[in-house]
Amino acid sequence: MKKLLKITVVFLVLLGAAGYAVWHLGTNIASEKIIEKVKSNLDDENLEEVKAYIENDSKVQEIVSEAATTNPDTLPFQTKEEATHVLIKKVGVNRLLEIQEQAQNGSISKDEVLSEIEGNKTGSSPIK
Repeated sequence: MKKLLKITVVFLVLLGAAGYAVWHLGTNIASEKIIEKVKSNLDDENLEEVKAYIENDSKVQEIVSEAATTNPDTLPFQTKEEATHVLIKKVGVNRLLEIQEQAQNGSISKDEVLSEIEGNKTGSSPIK
């Protein structure tokens, strides 16, 4: 009986470790794919459009200037993998894909996306 219990415990520990490894590697792979997709979608024409948007948007300019003076050690994330882990854990992969689809077809605003990610959902918001 003790041997069966030990085998079960070892099996559960190994299963838990494997699950954690899959989660960790999965989010790393997801973050890499996101970066690759963004890079592949930014051809020279789109890159110029993004640059023009950044240069013409005062809020973005404010964020960029603030980011330039920020101490990296005070940031909540040090790597894109850490940020991806938190985002997937907080919002979920399926919901992120839904948000992406809504953003592409224009049925969700920037404020709604930020509200969703920050967890500030309101009853009147169209976000589920």
